[in-house]
This record gives sequence, C-alpha cells and structure tokens, in this order.
Amino acid sequence: MTGRAALTPARVVATALLVLDDGGPAALTLTSVAGRAGVAVPSLYKHVPGGLPDLRALVRLQVRAELTAALWRSVRGLGGDDAVAALLGAYRAYALGHPHRYAVLTTDGEVSDRAAPAAAGAVGGPAEGGSDVFAAALAGYGLAGEELLHAARCLRAVAHGFASLETTGGFGPAADAGATHARLTTLLSWGLRPSQAFLTGSRAWVAA
Repeated sequence: MTGRAALTPARVVATALLVLDDGGPAALTLTSVAGRAGVAVPSLYKHVPGGLPDLRALVRLQVRAELTAALWRSVRGLGGDDAVAALLGAYRAYALGHPHRYAVLTTDGEVSDRAAPAAAGAVGGPAEGGSDVFAAALAGYGLAGEELLHAARCLRAVAHGFASLETTGGFGPAADAGATHARLTTLLSWGLRPSQAFLTGSRAWVAA
C-alpha cells in the first residue's frame, strides 16, 4: 500500500461516508467503498468482519455521533425557548446538509460482536448521549421525571418528523418549509410553557 494511507476502521467509515454522500444509501456497498479506498474488497473484512451489514451499522453509528455532537453544540449556554429553537434548527440543518447520511439513521441493524472492537476506533463522537441532549434542551422549563421524558420524546419526534418529511420531499415543491419550521418551533415552545415550574419563573441552562 505504498503511497496510500494504511487502512483503519476510521478510514473505512470515512470512505463509506463519502460514497454515501455521493450516491445515497443504495450506493453503499463493499465494492464501492473498496474502490474508493483503493483496496481489494477482502481487505475490508479485517475491519468489518460481518461484511456489508457491519459497514452500514458502523456508518449509522458515525452519523448518529455527528448529529448528536451538532445538537450539543447548538444548546450550550442556552435555556428555555432559545435552547429548543437552537436544537430544532441544528437538527434540521444537519438533515438538509447531509440528506443521505440522515437517511441511514432509520435503517435497522447493529454492529456484530466481531466488529465491536473496530467500532470503538472507527466512530467518534461526544461522551454525552443522543437522548440526553433533548432533555438538556428542556432544562429551562422546570420539567422532571415522567413530564421531562414525555416532553423530550415530543421534541425528538418533532425534530425527526420534520426532517424526514423535508428531506424526502414530503412538503411539496411550493412549500416554504423554513416558515413552517419556524411556526412549528413556536407552537412547541408555547406548549412547553404552561408547566408549573416555568410559570413560577424557574429557569435553568445547559452547561457551557
């Protein structure tokens, strides 16, 4: 492999993401990734022992990590309506900026046990969990326990539902999706405000 960077789990995933960006989920095959990396297909099996299912699972983990990192960056130092708006905006921006990557988030499959060690070296992302960021964005509303759980689920459903519709053309060519998103964000914020803690002036912030 003179003149080429050594093949590593991280490089396999990075190459797979380029293939995904160019051709969409259907283009993500072992042959296409090997060709892009300049290696033979058998060389990939050291890093993806389970073949294509493992490769797709590793890519999905990386995309999830990227999105989670973007969401955490968006809410740092914010609270209440500002945090919710920032998170929803960041979620939409990632989906629009990387529609093919976003599309793989809803596919099934997990990394096999054989590929688990490689996954640790191939996927980078924040230490904080993906679900935690939705709860963190709601800190300023004074929600706790089951109320917080349901609110976080609602926030995630709004973020994912809108992104899924927009990236697949679900709103139609004539729709001003940006204006719709702004209205949806406002409606969600209004729906969160009546909590007792919010009405009494409680306010919290995501740690900077």
